Formats: sequence, C-alpha cells, structure tokens
Amino acid sequence: MSSEKYAIGVDFGTESGRAAIVDVADGRMLATSVHPYSNGVIDERLPDLDIRLEPDWALQDPNDYIEVYKHAIPAALAESGVDPADVIGVGIDFTACTILPTRADGTPLCFLPEWRANPHAWVKLWKHHAAQPEANKLNAIAYEQGFGDIMDRYGGKISSEWFYPKAWQILDEAPDVYAASERLIEASDWVVWQLTGVETRNSCTAGYKAMWSKSEGFPPNAFFKALDPRLENIVDEKMTREILPLGARAGGLTPEAAAWTGLAPGTAVAIANVDAHVAVPAATVSKPGQMVIIMGTSNCHMVLGEQEAIVPGMCGVVEDGILPNMPGFEAGQSCVGDHFAWFVDNCVPAAYERQAEAEGRSVHELLEEKAAQLQPGESGLLALDWWNGNRSVLVDVDLTGLLIGATLSTKPEDIYRALIEATAYGTKMIVQTFKANGVAVDEIIATGGLPNHNKLLMQIYADVCGLPIYVAEAPQVPALGSAMHGAVSAGTDAGGYGDIVEASKHMARLREEHYVPIPEHAATYEKLYAEYVTLHDYFGRGANDVMKRLKEMKAGIQTG
Repeated sequence: MSSEKYAIGVDFGTESGRAAIVDVADGRMLATSVHPYSNGVIDERLPDLDIRLEPDWALQDPNDYIEVYKHAIPAALAESGVDPADVIGVGIDFTACTILPTRADGTPLCFLPEWRANPHAWVKLWKHHAAQPEANKLNAIAYEQGFGDIMDRYGGKISSEWFYPKAWQILDEAPDVYAASERLIEASDWVVWQLTGVETRNSCTAGYKAMWSKSEGFPPNAFFKALDPRLENIVDEKMTREILPLGARAGGLTPEAAAWTGLAPGTAVAIANVDAHVAVPAATVSKPGQMVIIMGTSNCHMVLGEQEAIVPGMCGVVEDGILPNMPGFEAGQSCVGDHFAWFVDNCVPAAYERQAEAEGRSVHELLEEKAAQLQPGESGLLALDWWNGNRSVLVDVDLTGLLIGATLSTKPEDIYRALIEATAYGTKMIVQTFKANGVAVDEIIATGGLPNHNKLLMQIYADVCGLPIYVAEAPQVPALGSAMHGAVSAGTDAGGYGDIVEASKHMARLREEHYVPIPEHAATYEKLYAEYVTLHDYFGRGANDVMKRLKEMKAGIQTG
C-alpha cells in the first residue's frame, strides 16, 4: 500500500452517473468515467411494457444506478492506475428530490413482478411534476391549519418536486403501492444503502426536500394528518427520524458492493448528499457572503448565512444542510442552459447553422461571438426567463417566457443576448431578495457547465449583479465534493480529514481567471433591470395572469 491516498466521488445526474478518482492530498482528479443510464428519463412509457405515462411524469429505473457502480468506478480505477487498497473513502451525490418505494430490505417495488407494471412503483425523478395537485393542497392546508411557520422556512411554498407531494400522489393514485411501500426513500440514500447494506438518511435531502429541521425535527404528525389522515404516521411508517450529518460514515462497502466496484470490502462510504449542495465546499466556500451558483440547464444558488432567516420565495434554509453548524440557503432558476438550447434548436436560421459548420464550431459559439459585439441595451430587447416556470422567488411553475421589444430588424444574436441577460436578471432578483432579508451576498463562485463554455454569459452576470464572479477549478465539481466527503467519512487515521472545511482547504481551488463588473455596462444594466422588475411583478404577482390563461387554453385544446 502506497503513502498516497485517494477518494472516489460518484455524481448521479439526470441522464448518467459519473465516477471520479481524486487525490486526497490536493484534490487532483486523476480519472473520470461516465456511464449513461440505459433507460434514461422514463417519461413516455414504462420500459419493455406497453404502459403509457401521463403528462408531467418523469421516472427512472433504480437498476441504472447500480450499473453506474459496476461500470464507472472500475473504469475510472483502471484509467487512473490507482491501487484499490489506497482508496480510503467513497462519497455520492444525487439529484433531488428523487424518491422510490421499497421493501424493508431496500428492494425497489419496481423490481418485483407484482408491481413492475405500476408506474408508482418506480423512481420518481426530481423533475416529476405530476404531483402538482398534491403540492397545491399541501400549500393551502398548511396555512389554513396554522403551520405557516414551517412553510416560511421554504419561502412560503412547497414544490411538486418535493418528497411529500410525490408520496401523497402515490397514496392518492395507487394506495396499494403506498401500502406495500415499507420504505419511501430518497434515491441518494438508497444508493448508499446498496453500498453499505445499512439504511441511512442524510440531513441535506431531509432538510431541503422533506421539511426536516435540526432543532425541531420533522413537522408534527398533526401536520400530516391535516393533509390527509392516511399520511399521519408517514415519518414513522415509511421514513425514519434518525438523520445523519453530511460527512458522517454511513458504513463500509459490503462484499457484494466491493465486487461491483473493484474496491476493498469495508472501504468507508459517506452519508449521501445532493449534487448542488455538495458543490459548495468543492468551490472553496466555507463562510457566509459567498454565493455558489451551479450553472447548467438550470441554476442553483447556494449561500451560507450567519443565522437562519426567513427569505420569501427561497427553496429553503437548513442548518447542517450544506456545512456543519451553519444555516444553508438554497434558491434556483428553472431554465438557463435549457433556455439557450431551446432558442438554438428552434429559432436560428439555416444561414447561421451553415456558417457555424463551415467555421468548425457550434451555433452557440457563433451566437456568443455575435452577441458579444453588442453593447448592453443595443438590441432594444428585454426577456423574462420563465420558459420553464419560476423557481425563485415567485415559485410558480405555471409562468411562461416573454420577449419584448422585437422589431423587423431584430437578429438572432439580439435575442440570444437578451435571453442570457434575462437569466442574469433572475439571479440578481434572487441576490437582492437574500440581501433584503439579512443574508449577505458579497461575491459569486460559479461552477457547472456554463462557466466552462460561455465567457460572455459570465461577464454579463458580473455586470448585472454588480459582483465579482470566480470559477471553481475542478472540471467535475459535484464529483470532487462527493470525494471530499468520502475522505471525511474515512477520517484522519485513514489519511482523510476531520471535517469538510479542512478537506476544502486542501482539495478545492479557484481558477485565476475571474470576472469583475464593467462600470459603464453595470450602469446600463441597472436601468434594464428596473424594467425587468416591472415586468416580473406585473406578470408574476397577479396583476395580469395572461400567461396562465394562455397555458390553460393550450392545455384545453390539446386534451380536448
């Protein structure tokens, strides 16, 4: 056994899982391997079954997660040349809220022949939105029955993506599946269970997605009874009240899991984490005032606070949800990279595609170059970034996109830049809402795919927000964060770290390149942002619900 020690981070995404081998001493990523899910996102019909799914469903096959362990970890080990005996810990992160029903021993119901044909027996992915009726009922009943103080911790609304609306949908639509579900569990905790043979629950998903509080625990049984008498004992019957902190040791690899992965039996496995939240210490952040934005198809905004505060429209505040003994705040935007992809896929003329192909680059790169030649305000356009609803601060999935100011001289690059600016305005709305409610945001650290590919976007965000923006160095930040937690779960005696803050000091770094606001651009964007706020409040706060009326009309015609 060598003196070098390594940790493995496994990042379970929406379409695939990624394993990374990381040097514990300095955070160097020696190798990564990606394994696509064979069934991907199941949103039309169940695999190998002629059973169609209703609109807004999004399921997954839990066997795909096991296949990540069997393929991605051995492949990364082989590429790195690391001796498995020198791997001291494994950590995982996962999308959330992604839940599945199982037997008491962890067997997913969808693995059993008697339940395989029932969609409710499968994994409900984070973007499963078919539980919106249950979310609406939860939000209304909670306030009617005097539980507003609990709701306030989550910005006033619980999303259809969260744990209880999804569990309640199972109960409403498939009570036999609910009855057979001896456990309802986050996929993050389930995949750790498969490695260790021990069921554990983590403070991150429990806090942000299942309304758990370090000081108060879960909502009282009376809360669930008010929702539906059949839900009164959901925590004790389907979950557990034992919540473990991030970085804790969930257990050691079982012989079966060791055979899957090629690692040594007994290797430490960390308590599960969420993909966005695990990125915070991997982006060097361990103190208040530094906002981490995970920028990709959507944006997730994470910031630590001095103390808990009620921030309207946020996804939640949880002590121990990101780092030990600190309140962590979460917010988000539902449509960012998806915004730009929609435009390129549907609205760019063939001439631009031909030019990009002739020059050997993507349409995105061509549009970025053309858009960068424009000055702020030059296009005369303004957009609202709600092509996929609004997550923060309005928390309304029924809002839609808006582009205003177009003329016959409007060009594709004008619109492309306006869409980038719209997402930056949405982030500024979140930043200002945090600040207005006592949560400091002094600088931004960006991670994810977009900072690696679009410098114009990063500069616009700096100009709009009026804040410096730094970029995390690691190419796969969530996987690094998971590996860091794996090193913490192994402990100092094994060559790891005593806590995640210490691990961050040694294993996380920022790039030298960063972005600072350009004063003249920032001044123009202040004026444009004021116009954005006017549109935001007019269409988003009930003055004109035309977006919702149009959406209802569309749905009526499509289903009629």
